[in-house]
Formats: sequence, C-alpha cells, structure tokens
Amino acid sequence: MISASTIKHLRIPFSLFLMPVFLFALALSPNLNESRMLWVFLALHFFLYPSSNGYNSYFDKDEESIGGLKNPPKVTKDLYWVSLLFFAIAIGLGGLINWSFASMLFCYGLISMAYSHPSVRIKKYPWLSWFIAGLFQGYFTFAMAYAGLSDLGWDIFTKTHIIIPGLLTSLMLWGNYPLTQVYQHREDARRGDRTLSLLLGIKGTFAFSAFLFALTGAAFVWYFLDRNQINVLWVYGSAMAPIILFFFLWFSFVRTNPEKYANYNWAMGMNSISALVLNAFFVYYFLENTQILQAFGY
Repeated sequence: MISASTIKHLRIPFSLFLMPVFLFALALSPNLNESRMLWVFLALHFFLYPSSNGYNSYFDKDEESIGGLKNPPKVTKDLYWVSLLFFAIAIGLGGLINWSFASMLFCYGLISMAYSHPSVRIKKYPWLSWFIAGLFQGYFTFAMAYAGLSDLGWDIFTKTHIIIPGLLTSLMLWGNYPLTQVYQHREDARRGDRTLSLLLGIKGTFAFSAFLFALTGAAFVWYFLDRNQINVLWVYGSAMAPIILFFFLWFSFVRTNPEKYANYNWAMGMNSISALVLNAFFVYYFLENTQILQAFGY
C-alpha cells in the first residue's frame, strides 16, 4: 500500500513549475510526433520529477515547509521504494522512444539522488548545488526533452541550437533557485546544509536573484532579436511584467521585515505566477513556431 504521506511527498502538481523547460523544447523541436510528445511529457512530469521529489524528501525528512508542501507529513519507508519505482517507470517510458533518451533520464535521476543522499549530499555545498540544480533542471532537461521529442541521441548536447536556449532555461532557474530556499534557513541550518540562500542572507538572496533575472531577460531579448521574432519579444515582455511586479513587491516587504515576509506563502506565490505565465508564454511560442496562430489570422 502507498501511504497518503508518500503521495503528498511525490508532489506531482509541483511538476508544473518545471514545465516551461519542456514547453520551450517542444516549441523548438522540428520533428514532432504525438506519441513521443506524450511519452516525454509523462516520463518527465509524472514520474521522473515526482521520483526526485520523493527520494529527496525521504532523506531530508523536512519538518518545516518545502516546495509544494506547507506542512509536510512525516516520511515513511514506502516513499523510498515508490520513488525508485517511479524512477524505473520513467526510464521504461524513455525506452519507448530510444535508449539514449532513457539513459538521459537515468543520468538526471542519479544526479538528483546525489542532491540529498547522505553519502554525497550536493545540497550542503552552496555554489555547487546552485550550479548543478540550474544546469540539470535547465540545460540538461531542455536537451533531454528535445532529444526525446525528436528521437535523437546524446550528440544533441553539443549542438549550438540546443546549447543556447538550454542555457537560457538554466539562467531562469539559477535566478529562481535561491528564492526557493529563502524560507528554509532554519531547517537547512539545523541539518547542517549551507545553501546558497543561507550563505547570501535573505536580502542578499533577493539582490542576487534580481541581478540574474535582469541578465535572463536581456539574454531572451537577444535570443528573440537574433531570430528576428519581434512579435514574440513583445509577448515575452508582457508575460514577464507580472513576474517582475510580484518580485519587487515581495522584495519591498522583505526589506522592511525579512523574517516575516521571506516565507513559504510568498515564495509559492512567486513560483505559481512564474509557472503559469511562463507556461502560457511557451505554449504561445510553440503555436507561433508551428504557424498555428498564423492560420487563424493572428
């Protein structure tokens, strides 16, 4: 039997926050196939990400709020085995496309396991964990999704048309990643995990993220201009506006009372707005690139 605690710790709805990476890869993939789209989507969002969530929760044993769970229940032994089962299912779904894609899923899973496993615990190294999390959830996942969607192999990781947009997704995540830790300082310090947000401090975390958000915005502007997609650029700017407004509103409150406002509710609000807006933008970008919008006269 799978316990209610395990189902909660898999945090399947939390996959929504990583969906923009898949949608960006989908928008740029030239060789789409309906069955591959389904297998890649299911492998990533219903099995690989939940497996990672559950496995890391099992070893973290958080007592305070974590991403997607304000009051996490105590973990049980079945969480460990269910997370491994989900990992195996993800790899099996990847094998329906090709074994290169399945091996990419396997590689991602191993890195994810190393994040919290006590024998490695990448999480306790502030800059290394920040770099690896952003690189694998961004560039690596973008290239992996692109390879799965187009039935390609590992050589895709060396292609310029993959490296550039892949690194753009990593920039997004490198900016947001410290904000996901800003309300967990007490929990992380108790376990001895010196996260990047803990290292930077609350106000330092916001300043650092603001700089990377600005860099990410400039990089996306350059990318769309380089592709001569002026209309997309305007839509991107409109999509980013509510995210920027929310961030600076949150930052203004944090500057007056860091301990009060650097909390779970604000962080999840930031994540939710970012995910919804960016998912909507990349769906639009997918439709734009496949010329569906033009067929309807837009």
